[in-house]
Amino acid sequence: MRISKILATVAFTALSVPLMAQSEAGLWMELGVEKKLSKKFSLGLEADLRTRNNLKTMDRWSVGLSAEYKPVKYLKLDAGYTLMNNNFREDISYHTDGSYNNWRPSYWGIRHRLNASITGTYKFQNNLRISLRERWQYTYRPEKTVTRWDFDNSYWEDKVRSGKGKNQLRSRLQLEYDKKGALFTPYANIELYNAWNVEKIRYTIGTDYNLSKQHTFSLFYRYQDMKNVDADEYDPNMHYIGVGYKFKF
Repeated sequence: MRISKILATVAFTALSVPLMAQSEAGLWMELGVEKKLSKKFSLGLEADLRTRNNLKTMDRWSVGLSAEYKPVKYLKLDAGYTLMNNNFREDISYHTDGSYNNWRPSYWGIRHRLNASITGTYKFQNNLRISLRERWQYTYRPEKTVTRWDFDNSYWEDKVRSGKGKNQLRSRLQLEYDKKGALFTPYANIELYNAWNVEKIRYTIGTDYNLSKQHTFSLFYRYQDMKNVDADEYDPNMHYIGVGYKFKF
């Protein structure tokens, strides 16, 4: 009973986050394969696909490789690389008098990401598990030439977007009810993205469906609350419905 109350409280907190006027809905799909090489070491291959604009626009797809090592029962280390293809949003600039200056349509562009994490976990006797993950990630956007419309001269022109690298620290606190042999594993978490300031916060509630030791499906809701973000990385607040599948062998 106490467990259900704790999970319900976390779920209510996640779902009652104040909704901003500018927000969108999207679909978040994940696919993963994990190969266990020993009791302590495993390799993974992950892919995801996301939409935005209330599910009408493709937002990004990615493919990643990762390695995981568990030196002791309650500690996990992992590292990985992800190749991302993003649909960068359109951008409009204005003159000081409020008139249009330039318009850059949306475009697709590659990003590269490296990450390394350490996760500490503690499981209580009542099957409630709490974990804290600290993840460093470095994302690099290569230089790219894009086309934009010049309102002053009424013509298209090429604009070079310079390459840009960024470091972030992601801190995630998670609660889950993990009973051995159970069909469902419900969970809730909160994750903060830090780069000198908190740039965004993600609230997630969901459950894993453990069909067997090899096959796991997942369903979740995620709210992404944008905070202190650079103008060229603008995204509205997002509501995601997520589905996933992982195969372990």
